[in-house]
Amino acid sequence: MYSLKLNLINLYCEEERWVSSIAMMNVCFLQVFFIRFKPHILIIFTQFGYTFLYFFVDASFKHGMNPHVHITYRQTLATITLLPFAYFLERKLRPRITLALFLEIFVLSLLGVTLSTNTYFASLRYTSPTFITSMLNTIAGLTFIIAVVVRLEVVEFDNPKGIAKVMGTLVSLGGVLIMTFYKGPIIRNVCQPLIHIQHKATYHLHEDWLKGSLLTVSSCLSWAISYILQAFTLKRYPAPLSLTTWMNLFGAVQTAVYTVSTQHKAGVWNIGFNIDLWAIIYAGLMCSSIIIYIQLWCTEERGPVFVTMYNPLGSILVALLSYFVVGQKLYLGSIVGGGIVIIGLYLLLWGKQDDEQKLQNKSPLESDSVHQTSKQSDFQISP
Repeated sequence: MYSLKLNLINLYCEEERWVSSIAMMNVCFLQVFFIRFKPHILIIFTQFGYTFLYFFVDASFKHGMNPHVHITYRQTLATITLLPFAYFLERKLRPRITLALFLEIFVLSLLGVTLSTNTYFASLRYTSPTFITSMLNTIAGLTFIIAVVVRLEVVEFDNPKGIAKVMGTLVSLGGVLIMTFYKGPIIRNVCQPLIHIQHKATYHLHEDWLKGSLLTVSSCLSWAISYILQAFTLKRYPAPLSLTTWMNLFGAVQTAVYTVSTQHKAGVWNIGFNIDLWAIIYAGLMCSSIIIYIQLWCTEERGPVFVTMYNPLGSILVALLSYFVVGQKLYLGSIVGGGIVIIGLYLLLWGKQDDEQKLQNKSPLESDSVHQTSKQSDFQISP
């Protein structure tokens, strides 16, 4: 009887050790998986974050919120939120701010925050979130064109992947032209929307596909230029959290100056305890703080083009929510053009794989040198 009890105790201990080993293996696997795919996981998270932003902001604008006032408040909130973290966590990383670096960050904020977001949100009055998010997929192609112009990217026409880069860029731009000049018939809703957003009397929606397209393209172009500038700025100012804070501060000041000079209506700066306030809080904390910091970190680690890889995911999420949940109009031209843009984007990204293979074939010391250069010049994508 004693030996039976002893055997049962030993069996129980063995089982506990086995379960503990399995649990430790699972934890180690998850840790290795997260470390290996950390940039991909974070960028996917940003797409979900931006997806909800579109609907918060769209509802706020329809409630009567001025887009430029919204941007001023959200950038101010983001600055206040990030300032203590940037000050204490990156105390040893921040280099001294020189006049040249100050002006560089000012221009980066002008392109990456002020121009891009103001033109972006202004285009919501003339188009739709589905159209805008589809147009954002052109940022990778625009970034590639600018990189070729400034000789940060070399196109090898004797290499199939070099040709794929060019073809992907041209296909994406063709999709943009289709979305801009061809609306097509409205896709009929198959069910009643789950959420109804009421338009306030002060909100005027004027569908103007051409005007909205030009504003969106301007926004995408500003973002594309800013992604390249980010790679250079992060090389001279390797403190992404502090850089995010500076960009939010300058973005708030620049937008406030523009708003004060153009908006003279009484009460334009007033907000209540409603969707306007919640949209500002969400946009300021999530998008202008957390997401911009993640994008800067991924730009430093993987390059600007990597940041645009998952833009099609955001387009799909917004299109599904717009159509099934909010009941917004969905045009055939947006679907066809958006699909062509996505095909072009992934042709471009397939062509970029050749850069990664060249990087991996380098010796460890040489590879590290190339990787540092790629962070500055932008365009080595390493998943």
